[in-house]
Amino acid sequence: MKIYSWKQLIWALVIVYLPLLIIGILFNCLTELLLAAFSAHIIWHYYYLKKLNDWLWLSKSTVLPQGRSEWEHAFTGIHNMQQRHRKRRNKLADVISRFREGSEALPDAVVVFRKEGQIIWCNRLAQFQLGFKWPEDSGENITNLIRHPDFVGYLKADNFHEPLDLTSPINPDKILEFRVMPYAKHQRLLIVRDVTSYRQMDEMRRQFVANVSHELRTPLTVLQGYIEILEMQTEENSYQSKAVTVLDQQTTRMCSLVEQLMTLSKIEGAPSIDLDQHVDVPALLTQIKNEAVALGDKKVMSVEFEIQDDLLLLGDQMQLRSVMANLVYNAINYTPAKGSVKVVWRSSAQGAYFCVTDNGDGIAPEHILHLTERFYRVDTSRSRDTGGSGLGLSIVKHALTHYDSELNIESTLGEGSRFFFVIPQNYLA
Repeated sequence: MKIYSWKQLIWALVIVYLPLLIIGILFNCLTELLLAAFSAHIIWHYYYLKKLNDWLWLSKSTVLPQGRSEWEHAFTGIHNMQQRHRKRRNKLADVISRFREGSEALPDAVVVFRKEGQIIWCNRLAQFQLGFKWPEDSGENITNLIRHPDFVGYLKADNFHEPLDLTSPINPDKILEFRVMPYAKHQRLLIVRDVTSYRQMDEMRRQFVANVSHELRTPLTVLQGYIEILEMQTEENSYQSKAVTVLDQQTTRMCSLVEQLMTLSKIEGAPSIDLDQHVDVPALLTQIKNEAVALGDKKVMSVEFEIQDDLLLLGDQMQLRSVMANLVYNAINYTPAKGSVKVVWRSSAQGAYFCVTDNGDGIAPEHILHLTERFYRVDTSRSRDTGGSGLGLSIVKHALTHYDSELNIESTLGEGSRFFFVIPQNYLA
């Protein structure tokens, strides 16, 4: 690319004005000649400046006007810059086109809007799921089209770690999941997914488990009654006695599983907890302590409780008992004989702190993330020996979600484990 330098400009001026300077001195008309030359030079520059101005503001042609000397170089530079900008614009248009094509291919509704709420773009599925009209709704505030108070509060809170489930604004029979995430500078990306079938399946599963568990209670109660009769009629240490003992153990285990399934269904089905109820957690832990000490004595274990007597909670006593009892009994059941278990209930800066620590065998890191899944057991044979069903920690997990809390697990193989959670201060009585 040829560059018009200062050296070339000075040489052009010398070539033009040096002959005029010599002629003016020889004929004694230097002033008049220079004035005429300057005037012609200025008029020449203004002529090309006018051509450039007309092309920039009035002409629709993309072809630059022709120029001479330094104006030729200026026009060439503008032309090159125009080509670079056109290439960048085409690349940007390709990127936007690919983004829109990808967004149209997604199974979700996608809306791009400014942080203040003005809609920038939406895909076709957003028009079907949310009732948007494109491009008529371009620039419209998104809260004017999705007027649900929960959605408006969701945007104002500016906390998008968890999705929001709402009824569809155009179809009350559909449930939509709203996810918002920061996008580009001062923009937001809204992704909306139809989760009606998932929620319906989840509800059907809960109802099925609850119904089956309820229906199993009666035949199991009958079985236990007949097993008790058989125990009274069989001789000790006989073959029949051993068979009846196994039947009794398995029936008891089945009853325990049914009870836990029903407890899990109740916790999952409860939309929220009653914050008008006061739960005397120290008294609750005292009951659990008495049961835990009795279990610990059978295994010659040390069971220690550290309870803050004035720390009470608001909420559901059944759920809190399920949470704390499951953690305590798990620690006792899975800690070898002559081990130790310590339970702590005290206040902290964040709220109410509950912790169960044991010095058992510990849990391998690859199992920790799966412990709260239904029916997940690290050692199946050992769980059967201890009567474990794989539902205890799942109950703990779902119950804690009602208190805006979560179960934390720390464990080292061969050293022991620590299960703890913190209930926020707004749930303290």
